[in-house]
Amino acid sequence: MNAIGGRIRAALLAAWRGLVLSFAALAGSVTLFTVTLVSIALIPLGIGLVTTPYLVAAVRRHANQRRLLAITWSDVRIPVPYRPFPKDLRSGFTGSVERTTLLMKDPATWRDMRWMLVDMTAGAVVALLAAALMAYPVEGFVLAAGLWRVFRDDRYWYGFVPVDSQATGLMAAGLGLVLLVAGMALSRPLLRAHFVLARSVLAPTQEQELALRVDRLTETRHEAVDTAASELRRIERDLHDGAQARLVAMGMNLGAIEALVEKDPAQAKKLLAMARESSAEALTELRDLVRGIHPPVLAERGLGDAVRALALRLPLTTEVDVELAGRAEAPVESAAYFAVSEVLTNAAKHSGADRVWVDVHHAEGMLRISVTDNGRGGAEAGAGSGLSGIERRLGTFDGVMAVSSPAGGPTMVTMEIPCELS
Repeated sequence: MNAIGGRIRAALLAAWRGLVLSFAALAGSVTLFTVTLVSIALIPLGIGLVTTPYLVAAVRRHANQRRLLAITWSDVRIPVPYRPFPKDLRSGFTGSVERTTLLMKDPATWRDMRWMLVDMTAGAVVALLAAALMAYPVEGFVLAAGLWRVFRDDRYWYGFVPVDSQATGLMAAGLGLVLLVAGMALSRPLLRAHFVLARSVLAPTQEQELALRVDRLTETRHEAVDTAASELRRIERDLHDGAQARLVAMGMNLGAIEALVEKDPAQAKKLLAMARESSAEALTELRDLVRGIHPPVLAERGLGDAVRALALRLPLTTEVDVELAGRAEAPVESAAYFAVSEVLTNAAKHSGADRVWVDVHHAEGMLRISVTDNGRGGAEAGAGSGLSGIERRLGTFDGVMAVSSPAGGPTMVTMEIPCELS
């Protein structure tokens, strides 16, 4: 009974998700496709030069939302193949012209347009079918329960069954039962088929993906070198201004103690106490410095326990679910740890949430991490929230990040890093 109940709940959930997707396809894709196509057509008149970058950005958010649902609802991974804008892009009308030119040259823009065409037609039908197979049987049962009497004088068709008596009402219920069984078996596969269809259009070709990876790795390599140099300068500064200064002060105190130990023992005692305090503070600063480079708990106990330790220090109720059959390479673990740390810090400081969920698991050669909070939403990569830094950190390992954060919440940040566990 529990197994049957679980299947029914899973099928009903898939049906509800199919209904949501069909609405998103018919409302979101139709609207965005229409206004973006009009904007592109107006580029020669100059109007489209201003409007197109904003509309294409909205299209990409729409597509990224579908990518996020694909990985979270059906475990279907759809690559994010957008080319980044140059860092020295100008502002104003000239910048809009440059942005529009770059967007029109990006093959991902046209893939998004083709996807919206597919999404509003075949994608919507597949998603709606997943919902209809669970909803339509209810009508057959209601007809058999007596609703057929309303249509006694005017034959009513349920599927291919003409309902005008109790007997035909029972036939409608039988057909509804068959459809319900089919819905329980097919709702989840149909939901997955919707996302597989989206992936077939949104995913770049092998050659395009290889070229994109080369560009991304070239960019992230430069960023990694810059980040490493910046980190070395930070460590040097922290050592010079913190622990080193305290150790120098402690050495001077010890020299003074050596001169006073026989002449003024009371003063020597005070200096000893100050030296002991300085040594404790220097040790604390060195531990914090080492923890910022590579946390000991991460090195000793792995990513799962390190994330749990982060959650314990968070001033929010945090649930952590970890399913890892081994350990990733140390650089990958470190990148994942600091990415989770940044997301959790953002949630605590800016989201207004009181509850956070963290899920860490490994499947199909991917380390997948999702962090969800029940805050006010509105988070965006590149909006000063630190999420752009996470993208750069993950990009060093060919990893990706997707953010879903509608106004009013919740916020879900999903991260993926290709790796193997040992």
